[in-house]
Amino acid sequence: MNTNNPWELVPLGEKAPEVVNAIIDIPKGSNNKYEFNEELGVFKLDRVIYSAFHFPLDYGYIPQTRSEDGDHLDVFIIGSDPVPMGCVVDVRPIAILDVDDSGEPDAKILGVQAKNPRFDTIKDLKDIEAFNPHLLKEIVHFMEHYKELEDKKVITKGWGDATAAKAEIKKAADAYAKEQHQG
Repeated sequence: MNTNNPWELVPLGEKAPEVVNAIIDIPKGSNNKYEFNEELGVFKLDRVIYSAFHFPLDYGYIPQTRSEDGDHLDVFIIGSDPVPMGCVVDVRPIAILDVDDSGEPDAKILGVQAKNPRFDTIKDLKDIEAFNPHLLKEIVHFMEHYKELEDKKVITKGWGDATAAKAEIKKAADAYAKEQHQG
């Protein structure tokens, strides 16, 4: 980890896991796959998606977390307009999608912009199921198919509620903290 870059200094969030900071890698609507490169301290174009897919929501990561795949914990963020890369967004976690990406566990948190009044009533999976059930299907479809032309297999294993999402955030934050004390 490069601690000389400002992205690694962004905290998890004062109200975590109820509201967490998220750093945008990929604005909604993009078919460019950007990733934060911890060693360089920059966002880097990983690849252009090989198919006619685009990210259905803003996509980023929760700082000061470490997920099972070795990266920061990923998050899809429901908002209004696309948010630019590198922007920090307050996110209220509402669900988690259990994903197996080429044999590796790769959980995806689903959240809403905490400071957007359009989503004040969305606090859990059941709320998004009532608000826009098609969106959950769209996210699953995207995850299961966007890597097919790369000959990679992504399997989704179902949605968990806000409690499960917050537990995963806490687990990933604990893993990050442990890693920092070992380093």
